[in-house]
Amino acid sequence: MTIKIFKAFCDENRLQIIEMLRNGEKCGCILLEDLKISQPTLSHHMKVLCDSGIIEDNKKGKWIHYTISNVGVERAIKVLMHLTAETKTSGKIFCCTQEFCPQE
Repeated sequence: MTIKIFKAFCDENRLQIIEMLRNGEKCGCILLEDLKISQPTLSHHMKVLCDSGIIEDNKKGKWIHYTISNVGVERAIKVLMHLTAETKTSGKIFCCTQEFCPQE
């Protein structure tokens, strides 16, 4: 899931889609108009975003409506916090490529 979350954020179009959805639910047709991309390209980006859990989809008739998932956002935050949290090395100091810092 971690890779899917980061993949969602590593494309300019997907970041624009997330930005557009900050104001609430949007139909795919609106996203298409504003982004000026093809429908297959939008479908690809939305699949990546939905697979990451950041975006939820809801089919309404012919079109799919998209919203930001609060649960998905919280999961992404937790993943990033976990990846960047300092870990304790039980007193060992690692320096360069040597196990212990020669200056210690």
